[in-house]
This record gives sequence, structure tokens and C-alpha cells, in this order.
Amino acid sequence: MANASSSASALERRKQRGMNGINALMWLALLLVVLVLGSAVIGSYSLSLHDWWNVLKAPSESGTPGIVLLQIRLPRLLACILVGSGLALAGSSYQGLFNNPMVSPDILGASAGAGFGAAVGILFGFDIVAIQALSFVGGLLAVLLVWMLASGLCRRGDPVLMLVLVGILIGSLFTALISLTKYLADPLNKLPVITFWLLGSFASITPKDVRLAIIPIAVGCIPLLLLRWRLNVLCMGEQEARTLGLNTSAMRFVVIVCATLITAASVSMCGMVGWIGLVVPHLARLVVGPNHKILLPTAAVMGGCFLLLVDDIARTVGALEIPVGVLTALIGAPFFLFLLMREQRNEI
Repeated sequence: MANASSSASALERRKQRGMNGINALMWLALLLVVLVLGSAVIGSYSLSLHDWWNVLKAPSESGTPGIVLLQIRLPRLLACILVGSGLALAGSSYQGLFNNPMVSPDILGASAGAGFGAAVGILFGFDIVAIQALSFVGGLLAVLLVWMLASGLCRRGDPVLMLVLVGILIGSLFTALISLTKYLADPLNKLPVITFWLLGSFASITPKDVRLAIIPIAVGCIPLLLLRWRLNVLCMGEQEARTLGLNTSAMRFVVIVCATLITAASVSMCGMVGWIGLVVPHLARLVVGPNHKILLPTAAVMGGCFLLLVDDIARTVGALEIPVGVLTALIGAPFFLFLLMREQRNEI
């Protein structure tokens, strides 16, 4: 009788946590809408909500406000939402896959590979489309190398640990190649462009950039959202997950491929914007708990809100626009230190 009562109480608590998570997700979605409306009207060229309405009613007759809103500001806002949501979703998935809250989407070298591809494109003077394509291919190539090397080396032992170790190795290799590319670049023309790209920015986003990036990001996000409940099983451990019938190798492959598509597409569009895949999943976990069924969509919405807010600060706080990657690092590094201190206190 006592066991039945305890089970019913546990079930009721899980239902309550689920309802709280759904409520939090709805509030975050509302916050995202408010941030979009607010972000669209602030900037060096001020727009009011009345201008919004006039542009939406007659785009062809809206003049300068229409150009600013439809060609510059809205593509930038959409890019922020895509990148922020995608990187946060990839980070949450990686933390569940590796069962480690300290990993992020660049743990397997995707960001470093994509950065190297972009640096090579700039070094050889390619146009922006070719640079973005090389960046995307570079990110995929880095993770492919990690997967092949880890699969060949891991005859015995923990495959997840081998992936992490090889990922650190390949990431360091591509980081060194980026440094070599910067060393070879023309210091007056190409070196500043490479440096600015690697800092991360949405200043030059166009509608075409958004159209090109939305496909790989969506292809990466949709399977992760559909399979998010399986990450709960995978977090139980390799042996337990297999006992419950989960094909851990296939699940690991799907998560890595999807997260790589998201990361490579994000870097190819706006450069290297770090820390989102580490910071936002932790914030989402504090709000809704560790259940990936609600954690992943919450992290995605929160990531869009976070990057929109950071980008607003980047383009309004001073006369010159601050690279977004600099601000995310300034926010993410202290938060990472807080996490380390928190984990240390929990172990004592």
C-alpha cells in the first residue's frame, strides 16, 4: 500500500514538473516575440511600430523604412534566432549524449574546422558565397575526421571518451591551421577580414544568407527535437540504454551529424559565436529540469532570446558595433567559472 502511494506521489510530481516546464516554455516564447518586436525598432536608424505596420501593409511603397526593415533588420533578427536556437539545441543534445554538462557544440572541432574553411576562402580572395561554402565544408570535414579516427582507435574502451579526446586533438589542429592562415594573410587587407570573421558578427547578414543557412539548420534541429526523449535513455549510461533497446551507436551518429550541420551552418553564416551551446543549456536546465523532452525546446527558444538580446547590445551600446562573439565570451566565461565553483561545492 505504501509503495503504491509513493508511486502515485512520484507520478504526480513528474506531471507537475512537466506542466511547469510547458508554462516556462510558453513564457519564453512570448518573450521571444517581444524581443523580436523590440529589436526591430532599435538601431542606428530608428523605426516605430507604426513604421512596422506601414511596411507590412505596403512593402513596395514603404521607402527607406521598408529597405531597413525587410533587407537589413529582419534578416539579422532571423539569423540571430536561427543561430542562437540551433547552437543551444546542439549544446543540449551534446551534453545529453556525452552525459557531461561541460561540453558544447564545438567539442568535436566543428567550429574550428568551419573557421579554417572561411579563413582559407578569405585568404584566396573568394566571394562571400564561396567563403560560406568552404566554412560549411570545413566544419563537416573536421567532425568526419574525428568520427573516422575515433572509430578506428576505439577497439576497446569507452567510445564517448575517445570521441572527446580525438575531438580536442582535431580542434587544436584546425585552430593551428587558422593561425597559420592568418600568418600568411596580407596584414593590410585580408588579415583584418579573417580576424573580424572569427570574432563573429551579424552586421553583414543578407536575406540570401538566411535562406542558405535555414535548410541545414532545420535539417539538424528537426531530428534532435523528434528524438529528444531518447537522450533521457542515453543519459542512463551505455549498458543501461542498450538493455532498454536503444541503438546507442545509431543515436550517437544522428546527434553528432545533426549538431555538426547546425554548428557548421551557423559559423558559415556569422562566424564563430561561442559559449551559447554551453551557457544556454545550463540556464534552461535550471528553469525546466533535466528532462530532454522539455529541455531541448526550452533551450532552443532561450537560445534565440539570448542571442537577440546580445546582438541588440552589440549594435546599440556604442558608436561602433561590438562583435557578438566577444560579448558572448564576456558573458559565458564568468558563467562557466560559476558552474565550476557550483560543481565544486556540490562535491564537498
